[in-house]
Amino acid sequence: MAKIGLMGGTFNPIHNAHLALAEAAYSYCGLDQVWFMPSGISYLKSGLSIPDSEVRSDMVRLAIENVPYFSFCDVEIRREGNTYTADTLEELTNRCPEHEFFFLMGADSAFYFPHWYQPERITRLCTLGIVNRNPREQEKLEAQIQLLKNKLHAKAVLIPFQDLSDISSSRIRELVRLGEPITDYVPSSVAEYIQRNRLYTEISEDQGKGRQCPKDRE
Repeated sequence: MAKIGLMGGTFNPIHNAHLALAEAAYSYCGLDQVWFMPSGISYLKSGLSIPDSEVRSDMVRLAIENVPYFSFCDVEIRREGNTYTADTLEELTNRCPEHEFFFLMGADSAFYFPHWYQPERITRLCTLGIVNRNPREQEKLEAQIQLLKNKLHAKAVLIPFQDLSDISSSRIRELVRLGEPITDYVPSSVAEYIQRNRLYTEISEDQGKGRQCPKDRE
């Protein structure tokens, strides 16, 4: 049996905090691999203009190509219709019953998790690996994890993580639009891909929209 971390997200684009989070989970949970899963159509992101799955997948592959225990997983981008984590885990468990899955998420997602689509199916099929980038929320997050255990019978582990200051996909998109360098925030291969393909050069799709629900682990 292998212990597999599942790192899902829109990855629009993938950045260094995604990679650092995966490294932290790999070490702390004793994982054998971390699978990066670009999302298909997120039912919580339908109002945004998002590059197609091939573009986002290319960036993920470039970002993880030199890490032997990171792998690319296309299970969500192949599925038609909305992307639901419960369906993803059901499919992976049926396909790979010998594996133990750890679904990795940030603190924002953990707080919103009871409102996800069929959260009880998710907790039945995996362990939640929860990472906190804000030490000031530690006590609040620990209480939320206990709530998930009590109400949803979740198996959950809180993964120590050193905060990477203010890295987010939305911030990176805005820097590109403004013509600012992003090499401190994404792998060089990803920065080159974004520049070569002139991604994110139009007016940011984030402007004028409210904060999205933290389904995509951006």
